[in-house]
Amino acid sequence: MSEFTQARHEVQDVLHGIRHNLPQFLHQLLQVLLVGLTIGMTRTVVPALASEEFGVPKGSFMLLISFVVAFGFVKGTLNFVAGRLSENIGRRKVLLLGWLSALPIPFMILWAPSWGWIVAATVLLGVNQGFAWSMTQTSKLDLTRPEQRGLAIGLNEFAGYVGVAIAGIVTGYLAAAWGARNGLLVFGLVVIVSALLLTLFFVKETLPWAQAEGARHAAGKAAGPVPRYPRGVPASPSTWQMFQLMSWRDRRLAALCQAGLVEKFVDALIWVFYPVFLYQQGLSLPQVGWVIGVYGFVWGGSQLFTGKLSDRIGRHGPNVAGMWLCGVGVAMMLLDSGVAWWSLSAAVSGLGMALLYPNLSAAVADISHPNWRGSAIGIYRFWRDLGYGIGALGLGGVAHFSGHMEGAFWFVAISMMLSGGLLWLFGEETHPRLNPA
Repeated sequence: MSEFTQARHEVQDVLHGIRHNLPQFLHQLLQVLLVGLTIGMTRTVVPALASEEFGVPKGSFMLLISFVVAFGFVKGTLNFVAGRLSENIGRRKVLLLGWLSALPIPFMILWAPSWGWIVAATVLLGVNQGFAWSMTQTSKLDLTRPEQRGLAIGLNEFAGYVGVAIAGIVTGYLAAAWGARNGLLVFGLVVIVSALLLTLFFVKETLPWAQAEGARHAAGKAAGPVPRYPRGVPASPSTWQMFQLMSWRDRRLAALCQAGLVEKFVDALIWVFYPVFLYQQGLSLPQVGWVIGVYGFVWGGSQLFTGKLSDRIGRHGPNVAGMWLCGVGVAMMLLDSGVAWWSLSAAVSGLGMALLYPNLSAAVADISHPNWRGSAIGIYRFWRDLGYGIGALGLGGVAHFSGHMEGAFWFVAISMMLSGGLLWLFGEETHPRLNPA
């Protein structure tokens, strides 16, 4: 009996919902926490010490952003691959591939003779994030009911970005105590090996839950309001058909994809330029970690509420408001100084991200049929995480030609305002209870 056949047999009488699948749901939450810790270990120490530790000349903005450009293009592409692959070989195997790809990262940072090694390590980080984070989100959506999607994605992103914040703070202290390379080696190995073992022994395959939901829709037995699925889509669309649908054929999905892409400009800015900006203002590495950690904690913690909020009031309003609020928070960083002000500015951006981040994904899931939801989420995440690369190129170019980092902050703030306007104009409410077919 194949793994899928056995799993389908085991779950055929099991209900969808967080409560009915709580043990596995919690295992998936732990996985995304570990995914967040993995990316978070590069958020404070690596950019702040790029010049001192890894040989990046001061003022070389394009060289500095090269590792985030590599990460964005690799992660975006692997999100696309992961979504399609998970519908063929299953979610769990893709998750395992993600963790195996992360194993060399701590050693590459330890032995890095130049910035090129950091870029190469970040390519592997992009593979890890594209496979592992995508699968934790997709698996939770497999297990839950439609009216729980905002909550499920909110919990997923809460765990992931709390992990990012914790790692940024902890690695700041470890680097101060043991040195940047040794601190990141120990932290990274503990996280990645733990994740691999937990995946091998505790994570279950969730594809049969999605298949069971799709079968109910096909049989006309699905309960609740019917979502506004795109019309004219075959039961098993090809990769090219899915890419067209998500990127331009369906106006709503295209609006969500462009918003996802542009919101990553904020995260690219915070990843690359916030540590350098704050370090140059005289803050210590632990202080830099705490300011950036405020962004992560507010983002992560608020998603406990903003995901559930969208299950009640809808996705469209929180998504548009979040785009605009993020832009305000970025602009605030330049309007005053001091740890308290910078922390407040980071918190405003974090709250904006909490409003939009889980709910853009939930909106995509609302109007994606179970038969191709994995692919839809993968393509949305392709465009979203491509925003790391495109955004990093944009803000690096602005900083290079203007000669200072402040121009990059304004570039990101204005981009968020304009993208939020496009989402407001071309998007619509996707919650099936509030806007059914």
